[in-house]
Amino acid sequence: MPSGLGFRHYAAYVMLCAIWGSTWMAIRVVVSEVPPLWAAAVRFAIAGFIVAAVVLAQRVPLPRNREEWKHLLILSLTMMAIPFGLVFWAEQHVTSAMTAVLWTSSPLLISSLTPFMTGKKVPRPAIVAMVVAAGGIGVLFHSQLTATTKSLVGGVAILLAVTSSGWSALYSKKHILGVPPMVTTGVQLAVGTVVLGAASLLFEDGQGLRWSAQATAAMIFLAVFGSAVAFATYYWLLRKMHPYQLSTISLIVPLVAIAEGALLLQEPIPPMMLIASIVVLLGVGMVLRAQSDEPIELKLKPEAASD
Repeated sequence: MPSGLGFRHYAAYVMLCAIWGSTWMAIRVVVSEVPPLWAAAVRFAIAGFIVAAVVLAQRVPLPRNREEWKHLLILSLTMMAIPFGLVFWAEQHVTSAMTAVLWTSSPLLISSLTPFMTGKKVPRPAIVAMVVAAGGIGVLFHSQLTATTKSLVGGVAILLAVTSSGWSALYSKKHILGVPPMVTTGVQLAVGTVVLGAASLLFEDGQGLRWSAQATAAMIFLAVFGSAVAFATYYWLLRKMHPYQLSTISLIVPLVAIAEGALLLQEPIPPMMLIASIVVLLGVGMVLRAQSDEPIELKLKPEAASD
């Protein structure tokens, strides 16, 4: 973790680990009863109403120019609609633990994209670590996701979601740090709701759904904590931390997801999955350690700098 962080930053970091470590299990519970695209749209709609209420109550300023709205629209698609639509669909065929482990490739993707999007070089040890981690992901695919076509496609969908999300982290770092975090989150949730709701009407029309008490509770958790609280916190922390530093959450999330999946959903943990997961986590850890400790210099608008 970088220097200059206070207790509230560490507390927010730990809270994100706990919340996002639990979202994979909650998604698995919801999509077992509700069409995935519709479930994702409902999640974003509930969270969007919560965020909008906060923005209106606190009179948080909205973006003032077309350029900021353009950046927010791009992020709404690449950070929310596309990756979460893919993940919700994939978790019909891939366990929550496997989804969380595959999501650990996020720091690898961000490190790979960093030279192209920021002009900064990636240290050679990080490149070696990426190769090691990629080998671990390959083993996971071969041992756990090739049993059926749907599980294989589900694994690919998750990696595509990771790529979209990783690109968005770098893009948001460059373009929207002048926009208040609650506004950034609210706009993305609103656009995500519309896009995924429309996609559900097109592709899931006629599919049955059943909102049991368990699915309803999981959805409330996803909407309130997994979306409204978590993403606002994420963008707040992103102002203080480099994207690859904040992505270290990916090292902790799988541990939470694997434990909860095994204890609450009785998901199996094959030895090969455990070994490959450790290889992936070690590779990600090596990438993060290899990054430079350059200070973060942000030029924020006056109203954003006071947050």
